[in-house]
Amino acid sequence: MTCENTVTVKDPGDKRACPDLPECPADTRIRTKRSVLMSKKYSLPIILLLVLMPVISWSVEKDCFPPELIPDNMFPTVILETSMGVVEVELNRLRAPINANNFLRYVLEGEYDGTIFHRVMPGFVVQGGGYTRDIEEKTLYADVFNESGNGLKNRTGTIAMARYDDPHTATRQFFFNVNDNTNLDPNPGGWGYSVFGEVVSGMDVVEAIARVKTGYSEPLDAEDVPVMPVLLIRASVKE
Repeated sequence: MTCENTVTVKDPGDKRACPDLPECPADTRIRTKRSVLMSKKYSLPIILLLVLMPVISWSVEKDCFPPELIPDNMFPTVILETSMGVVEVELNRLRAPINANNFLRYVLEGEYDGTIFHRVMPGFVVQGGGYTRDIEEKTLYADVFNESGNGLKNRTGTIAMARYDDPHTATRQFFFNVNDNTNLDPNPGGWGYSVFGEVVSGMDVVEAIARVKTGYSEPLDAEDVPVMPVLLIRASVKE
């Protein structure tokens, strides 16, 4: 399989993860036409994972590791300036180096600036990072490897990567857990959702976002979309 500079994907079921693209360079960008919405279904049994681990590890080393940024700080803090207040998130690169570096890459390139929180479910999650206020999808880097087995749990106040049913399809969309969502953690039957940090300041802002009025969005063809857009104005690394 060869890789083009951009790949158009019409359906989440067709979305291709890095372990299936051994010839794709790490900086290949992908544009999708559907939101990276979370699913509670897990598809890869642990036994199959153990059998395929050498192959997966080889492919991931070749294609799916984002560059290490700010290497002298294993726990960088990212400041998210939203239209409802400021949230500070400490990333854990000791436990989740792939997903934390991936998130940092988008932050440092200004890719989260001017995006919205497009999925808000009280008692569950606040999700964003993928769309502009005009519901235009942002360009994506290639998918990254799932690190849900790193010991970090989807408990209240943590930040994790959204993905499709395929476990290795996280790109740029992230979500805050506003509850202890144990159903999003890995289990003997499958993968979970990769937690890569936690809120260290501004959890009250996240909880306020979780309470905004939501409804159906025709452009997104989805429920749980804030009626009044909640903006992620700027994301930056704390000095």
